Amino acid sequence: MLGEIAAGCGSTGFMALNQAGCSYIAALFPDEAQDEIFTSPDVRIGGTLIPDAVAVATDGGYVVNGTSAFATGCQNADWHLLTARVESDSGLPEVLWTAVPMSDLEILDDWYVSGLAGSGSNSVVARDVFVPAHRVLPVGALLRGESASKANADDPFYRMPVLLLFCAWTAPNALGLARAALAEFTERIHHRGITYTFHERQYEAGVTHLQVAEAALKISCAELLTGEFVARIEAATKNGDPSYTQADRARIRAQSGYTTRLCKEAVDLIASASGASSLHRDVPVQRAVRDLHALSLHSFVNPTTNLELYGRVLAGLDAGTPFL
Repeated sequence: MLGEIAAGCGSTGFMALNQAGCSYIAALFPDEAQDEIFTSPDVRIGGTLIPDAVAVATDGGYVVNGTSAFATGCQNADWHLLTARVESDSGLPEVLWTAVPMSDLEILDDWYVSGLAGSGSNSVVARDVFVPAHRVLPVGALLRGESASKANADDPFYRMPVLLLFCAWTAPNALGLARAALAEFTERIHHRGITYTFHERQYEAGVTHLQVAEAALKISCAELLTGEFVARIEAATKNGDPSYTQADRARIRAQSGYTTRLCKEAVDLIASASGASSLHRDVPVQRAVRDLHALSLHSFVNPTTNLELYGRVLAGLDAGTPFL
C-alpha cells in the first residue's frame, strides 16, 4: 500500500509511512495515553526521533521546551510524538518520546526543500509544554522491546522491533518511486527521439535497451532485498520469537539502505536517459529524482551510514549505535 501511494506521490507516501509508524509507537504508550490519543478512527499522529527538545521533570510529568526539525506531516496531524532528552550530570541523557497535542506546538514555516517537498516536514516548537507522565515513553525501553501498554502486551504485532519496522515501511517508498519512474520512462520512449542522433524513436535505440534493462534489474534487486528482510521480520513475529541478534538488526538496516541506493541509482539512470525535456516540472521523472535523493539522505536509511554499521558488525565490532 505504501509503495502504491509513493508511486503517485513520494511526499504523500513518506508522510503516510511516518504517520503509520508513529501510530504504531503510540499504541505502545500506556493505555491511559492511548485512550486520549485514539479518540477517532482517523486520528493522525506525527513524530520524529531527533532529541533536540529538552524535558525537565516536574510534579506529575515533564515540562518540554525546544525545537524539533523534520516533523513530517505536522500540518495535518492531531498529535505529535516529540522526542526530548532529560539532561543528567552523570552519563548520557535519557531520551523520551512525549505525546503532545499539535495544538500545544507551534509549526515553523521553514520547509523549503528540493525533495519530498510536499511532506510538510516543518520544524515544531514546544514552549513550556507540560506532558503528564502517562504520555511519556522512554526510548531506551522501547528499543529493548519493552512496551508500556498492557492492552497490547500479548499481541505479537506490537512486539516487533520499532526501528526494523521503519526499515520495512521506508523501503516501499523508494520502490514505489522507482517503479513509477520506470513505467513513465518505458511509455515516454515511444513518443520522443534522441536529439542530434539518427534515432527518431528512443525505444528503437540499443542504448535505450541497455538503460531500461539495467534500471529494471536494479529495481528487481531492491525488491528481492526488501522481500528478504520483511519476510525475516514477519517470520519472527509469526513464530513468537521476535528476538534478533545485533547482526540481524544491522543487516536489516543495511538492506533498507541498500534498497534505497538501488532505487536511486535506477531513477538516476532513467533521468539521464530521459533527455533535457524531462527537466520540465510536468514530467514525473524529475520529481522522482528529487524525492529519492531526499529519501536517501534520511539519517536512518542513508545507504553509506547503514553499510558502515553492518560492516562494523561483520568485522567483529559493536555497531556503535543503539538505533538498530
